[in-house]
Amino acid sequence: MNIKEAAERHNDYIVAQRRRFHAHPELSFEEKETTAAIKGELEAMGIAVETFPDYYGLIGTIKGGKPGPVVMLRADIDALPSTEKTGLPFASENEGKMHACGHDAHIAMLLGAAKILMEMREDIHGTVKLMFQSAEESCHGAEYYVEKGCLDGVDAIFGMHIWGVFDAPLMSLEPGGRMASCDNFKITVRGLAAHGSAPHLGHDAVVAAASIIMNLQTFVSRVNDPLNTLVVSVGTVHAGQRFNIIANEAVMEGTVRTYSRELRKTIDSQLEKIIKNTAEALGCEAEFQYDRFPGPIINDHDDLNRIARNAAVKLYGEKVLTTMPRLTGSEDFAYFMEKVPGFYGFIGALNPSKGITYSNHSDKFTVDEDALHRGAALYAQFAKDFTDERAAG
Repeated sequence: MNIKEAAERHNDYIVAQRRRFHAHPELSFEEKETTAAIKGELEAMGIAVETFPDYYGLIGTIKGGKPGPVVMLRADIDALPSTEKTGLPFASENEGKMHACGHDAHIAMLLGAAKILMEMREDIHGTVKLMFQSAEESCHGAEYYVEKGCLDGVDAIFGMHIWGVFDAPLMSLEPGGRMASCDNFKITVRGLAAHGSAPHLGHDAVVAAASIIMNLQTFVSRVNDPLNTLVVSVGTVHAGQRFNIIANEAVMEGTVRTYSRELRKTIDSQLEKIIKNTAEALGCEAEFQYDRFPGPIINDHDDLNRIARNAAVKLYGEKVLTTMPRLTGSEDFAYFMEKVPGFYGFIGALNPSKGITYSNHSDKFTVDEDALHRGAALYAQFAKDFTDERAAG
């Protein structure tokens, strides 16, 4: 069966599904109707579906006609709390909610792949699982499925993201680091309140907080290897009661981004030392809370890198491949890659000739729909090529 031709044949279905889900976005952990709609589509294709009593999202299972391995294809399904300003005729009907990151496109591409794979089911070695995942935008929605054992017995997982900064329908299927980890932290500085005219009678939590922020940057510039990508950012500061009172408390929140798995093992203790010692030097105390969320996305399995790139070239030739700088944004697909070998790629959404120029998370973000059937084809081709290769030994 020619997967490229099958994807083109299903193009209208794929585009219609993208528009359907785009018009009805639901936020992380709230994807009730989205899950129900996907379930209906899969069951109409004859695909067995597993849902969860306490969580949204689902898994469809296609059992091939021949023995072989298990491969999982993943699409995320949640939207963002944003008011859409695209002016599209199928714009969001849910006020304050928008598919501003392209997850509607991911749903549509994987549904298209499901149609293709069902048509060739008897020729598939092994099993293809279709993961429609809840709450990616929360940074940890994928954790649930790992904890529930949904990846047990899976030999590999493939995911991709439609991306607004390079041309549709090119594909970035590159080895190495692609997206950074996302660890978050909270710092609470406690001092002693006093009148603003007599600061020597208190211990200023605002001054301590400001010093901590500046000193944290010395970890990036003077402790970390400059060849190792690292970002330490403080994004919020809340402090003080009144203009003429020395603040007795300051609370800050921030994020750490890196590609280094080794650095993530120790960075919390290293940052805590800076934070607590700085606060103590200024007569204050500091409490540090560090939460690890997704690790980095690193395509470090040579066989999966090769299968993904060869699948794209088989479908559309070498010209479809492009390069894209690695990102310091994060993706909770990393939870899956920590459990089983995986590959993560990108497909371009940009097309200035159609006025499609905004990046992901913009309230004007949209995609070139001509790329969608190609994404569906890549999902299907990767699954077929992986299972064929593993079954052949």
